[in-house]
Amino acid sequence: QVQLVESGGGLVQTGDSLRLSCAASGRTFSTYIIAWFRQAPGTEREFVAQISGSDSTVYADSVNGRFTISRDNAKNMVYLQMRGLKPDDTAVYYCAAGLGMSLLRERYPYWGQGTQVTVSS
Repeated sequence: QVQLVESGGGLVQTGDSLRLSCAASGRTFSTYIIAWFRQAPGTEREFVAQISGSDSTVYADSVNGRFTISRDNAKNMVYLQMRGLKPDDTAVYYCAAGLGMSLLRERYPYWGQGTQVTVSS
């Protein structure tokens, strides 16, 4: 089992950068796929990016080239570096852990509480 805590959200302006962090507990952290999802008001929670224990990554088309996911297995941390932020990026961002690479939120049994990112125009 793994517990996740996100941090780093905030209010920024269009074009700014922000780095989200996801701190994980558990001795087997490196075996988990870690993903970031986001949910804006009135919308479904959507996939943003994922990273395997061996640093294979997948990005949603909407963030590809602007966001970078990375992990530090020694520190049980995953990061989401966000650049060129747009108002459409405004959402609560969640990190999630699972055992297989997937874009589907149903495949991730462990979730953090989320961190709010607001991008003003």
